[in-house]
Amino acid sequence: MGDTLSQEEIDKLLNALSSGELDADQLNGTPEKSVKDYNFARPSKFSKDHLRTLEIIFENYGRLLSTNLPAYLRKNIQVEVLNAEANTYSEFSNALSNPVLLGVVNFAPLEGNIIIELATNLGFTIVDRMLGGGGAPLAKSREFTEIELIILEKIFDICTNLMVDPWESVVGIDPRLERIETNSQFAQFISPSEMTAIVTLSIRIGAVEGLMNICIPYSCVEPVIDKLNTKYWYSSMKQHDVGAYSEDIEAIIEKAKIPVRAMLGRSSISVNDFINIQIGDIIKLNTKVDDELDVYVGSIRKFTALPGATMDSYAVRVTSIIREEQ
Repeated sequence: MGDTLSQEEIDKLLNALSSGELDADQLNGTPEKSVKDYNFARPSKFSKDHLRTLEIIFENYGRLLSTNLPAYLRKNIQVEVLNAEANTYSEFSNALSNPVLLGVVNFAPLEGNIIIELATNLGFTIVDRMLGGGGAPLAKSREFTEIELIILEKIFDICTNLMVDPWESVVGIDPRLERIETNSQFAQFISPSEMTAIVTLSIRIGAVEGLMNICIPYSCVEPVIDKLNTKYWYSSMKQHDVGAYSEDIEAIIEKAKIPVRAMLGRSSISVNDFINIQIGDIIKLNTKVDDELDVYVGSIRKFTALPGATMDSYAVRVTSIIREEQ
């Protein structure tokens, strides 16, 4: 316990505080605390770790796009994740131009929708490739026709379905493309003040390059926001990958063909006898009729067996398994 102050010492401290000679924070030893500004109109709901995890998820998604889309477009496709940032939905919608390609994706079982924005030059390039052209964008942008939207809907469906695997480490989803919007005025799917994560991907189809923006509202991923961290994602991905690889390896091994041979016995004969061997000659082996045979799988002695026959074929009946320690 500290020393008890006298009345005279208390009076001196009060006078020093009144005159400003002594600071109250210095008296109680409390350090000055820094104050961080907080914008209530734009709350920071997505942390840097959340955004970094989204980048990792969509890097995997980008690899799937660059692998699967060339089968439909017959053109080399390169996809790169540029960045992930947090913005209000009004900032995202205000940056949209007309015409625009917006795919509204139901992110079931999570509530709400996410939005896939595809650059119009990429849209016209895709249509041109799907119709047998060289994949050149239009010199001047225009509205998409109904036939062009039907063609693009197929590509949007593919892009939507490819999201399942990258998100599996966070949550199992069953995404479904609901519709495609081409007018930015009808792009008010959520509240303008809702915080969203915008993941930007650069897509190159041949010589044509454009952007794909994926807008993810906070309200949609709020139930799994705790899983959007790199530590959880990497651990879940590792567990999933180990299981997936084990199943794949097992499936491949099951189809492998390995030679299996039963050794009846051994014998030594001269080269002269071997050269002059005839049908009906008898070669004496070092085993007896009731001895067990060694069965080799590849070059490994794996079983013992007794000789016999089944139908019109020779056969062996396995009597024991030889373990590695034996």
